[in-house]
Amino acid sequence: MSHVIIGSVSYFAGLPDADRARAAFLKSFASGGPTTVPASNLAYVQYTTSVGVGSPPTYYNLVVDTGSSNTFVGTGTTYVQTSTSIFTGEDVNVTYGTGYFSGLEYLDQVTLAPGFVITNQSIGDALSYADFEGVDGIVGVGPVILTEGTLSPSTNELIPTVMNNALSQGLITEEILGVSFAPATSYNDTNGALTYGGIDSSLYTGEITYTPVTATYPAGYYWGINVTDATYGSTTTVIPTSTAGIVDTGTTLVLLADDFFESYLRAIPGAKLDESTGLMTVPETSVSEIQAIELYDWRHPQLIPIDQNTAWGLSAKKQYGVVSYLGTNSGEGLDFIIGQKFMENYYAVFDTDSNRVGFAYTEHTFTTYTP
Repeated sequence: MSHVIIGSVSYFAGLPDADRARAAFLKSFASGGPTTVPASNLAYVQYTTSVGVGSPPTYYNLVVDTGSSNTFVGTGTTYVQTSTSIFTGEDVNVTYGTGYFSGLEYLDQVTLAPGFVITNQSIGDALSYADFEGVDGIVGVGPVILTEGTLSPSTNELIPTVMNNALSQGLITEEILGVSFAPATSYNDTNGALTYGGIDSSLYTGEITYTPVTATYPAGYYWGINVTDATYGSTTTVIPTSTAGIVDTGTTLVLLADDFFESYLRAIPGAKLDESTGLMTVPETSVSEIQAIELYDWRHPQLIPIDQNTAWGLSAKKQYGVVSYLGTNSGEGLDFIIGQKFMENYYAVFDTDSNRVGFAYTEHTFTTYTP
């Protein structure tokens, strides 16, 4: 998770209680089909889903993160041990782009949806942490290699993710995660969906375009892809050559290598970098002239709706953009991050079986922005 979060967030109510989850589980044992669950857009800057841990389960509001692979709780609602909780004797420590957690590892029962119950799933009990305001932890759905080095003393041990275990336990037949995000219309908007074990054809239109996971380091450790080039409008080259980056649900913005971002910034008349926020500001005269970035034909919105500025902790009357700089120049093996604000306009597929990432159009792909 290399997340960019500005402002605070609030809680999304839990999903069905333990008795209903148990009843559904008994009726649909080993169904193995894709399961779709709600996801909530919190404070416009991150998506969470409700995950039950233990038996009976305590439900936690966990950030959906394709950029990390450990699952942990305790940054809001504390970890509740039950008869299914088994301490492994391991410490667990994970540092993120912003924030960290440190604590103890348990194996426990995890309920991702009614009837979708994983046993002996690694769960971190966060005893110390930073920068997880308003959420209870993370459900990590990145590649399993990202768990390497997070345990102690077993530093070389990989920790099976929730997707790994769902497959090995027969809850799904394909290790595929479908992700549907959408522009939020309120501070706490349950407008997203996750599909464990496949895709939900009702959430996109047309065909899914797949790109293999890159072999370039370090992007290839994540859900990394190569982009051959990208232009802003018809004439401004933003990404001049094939380069690698990652697709990350845990990052709010779209981040470009600093030299790429500079090209993008110069192409928008009057656009400037606001040093206090790290965001681009756009003059009112240029708002209606924002053009497409030819990165999967991304058009609008590249801007934060002004009525959201207060929630983001921004100046109320300025127009800010959702594209910003990475903090390093290109050529270092991870030159862009496609974050939440891009994915709100597409359907995304994270396919471990075929080692690829897919995008498809949705009803929001060609939405225009009116300030």
